[in-house]
Amino acid sequence: MLKTYYDGLETRKPADREAGLMAALPRILHHAKSKSARYGQLLADIDPQSITSREALAKLPVTRKSDLIDAQAKEPPLAGLNATPVPALARLFQSPGPIYDPQGKSDDWWRMGRAFFAAGFRPGDIVHNCLSYHLTPGGFIFDSGARACGCVVVPAGVGQSEAQVKAISDLKPAGYSGTPSFLKILIEKAEELGADISSIKRALVSGEALPPALRDWFAERDIEMLQCYASADLGLIAYESDALDGMIVAEDIILEVVRPGTGEPVAMGEVGEVVVTALNMDYPLIRFATGDLSAFAAGVSACGRTNDRIKGWMGRADQTTKVKGMFVHPQQVAEIVKRHDAIVKARLVVTRESDNDVMTLLCEGDQAVADIDAIAETMASVCKLRGVVAFNLDGSLPNDGKVIDDRRDHS
Repeated sequence: MLKTYYDGLETRKPADREAGLMAALPRILHHAKSKSARYGQLLADIDPQSITSREALAKLPVTRKSDLIDAQAKEPPLAGLNATPVPALARLFQSPGPIYDPQGKSDDWWRMGRAFFAAGFRPGDIVHNCLSYHLTPGGFIFDSGARACGCVVVPAGVGQSEAQVKAISDLKPAGYSGTPSFLKILIEKAEELGADISSIKRALVSGEALPPALRDWFAERDIEMLQCYASADLGLIAYESDALDGMIVAEDIILEVVRPGTGEPVAMGEVGEVVVTALNMDYPLIRFATGDLSAFAAGVSACGRTNDRIKGWMGRADQTTKVKGMFVHPQQVAEIVKRHDAIVKARLVVTRESDNDVMTLLCEGDQAVADIDAIAETMASVCKLRGVVAFNLDGSLPNDGKVIDDRRDHS
């Protein structure tokens, strides 16, 4: 395994890292409150100097990525979340949705350098970068990270596989960055054309799943492939090292895992929604709910990096569904649990029986003191729909982050 690190931050004592993050938290909250129109409203009644722990942070409101489309339409272009005025930014991007994302003027604004370094990229390496540079920020995000490691970047973008194979054959890059599926396309195109692109020995990928069988496919072709988890809004969130024991949380962010539909942190190891506070002076996103599911992994990585680890992408947190023409949201299930102390955990299962939608609230907790009828009445009040309440043995509900399980056949 690689024994060197991108910088000293990666091997700090966990207590020192946490102290640094908690010291920075009031400063970023004050900055967001004073410079961002939206956070000026959201944090109006909050004293930033009082938010110096994760427990205090967990009481602040969540900003949901899923709400950005409407919010930006009402207050273009960035819904007032930016602390740096738009004319002072470097770029504006359009991601699918559409959602508009900024880029500030500092080098490696998305903090991607450490992900490239962990993947083995070093100064002088040529990197063939195949994320799009057109409207979306993906190409620029990876481009800046590679250059932060001293690499030379070929801004290849997507498509034109034959021309890309020619460029790889001629320029002989040491590495690739982009999606794993597109690298597979390029390798198969090179085989078809009889071209040699074997110079590529390492890859940093993102944007889609990397199942073990596909990683093995690349390994058989002598390509070491690691993946990272990043977003246009937050930049780098987590990344793999050659220890391959989970994804290491990036420095300079505070990552929480919360129960979907709420802002309440879950227990260690429990699957929930990834929520990130970015210590970014241009775009200081506070408790930004990504819509992605993951879970913290116990311990630290064998590679020597000491930050928390997550188990990677484990699905989507937005489980809103429609029952009898009414939308039912995860936060409504959370509200039911909140009103009844006997419930520790719950999952709303939606089925279809005799052409009728049926809701069943499966609960874990103290059945002996639970008032089933009262819980059912709460469900009817909160969801505006009636359903059945049933108690399960503790630990019987899967640890997969699901709050609403829609089992109907929608085909």
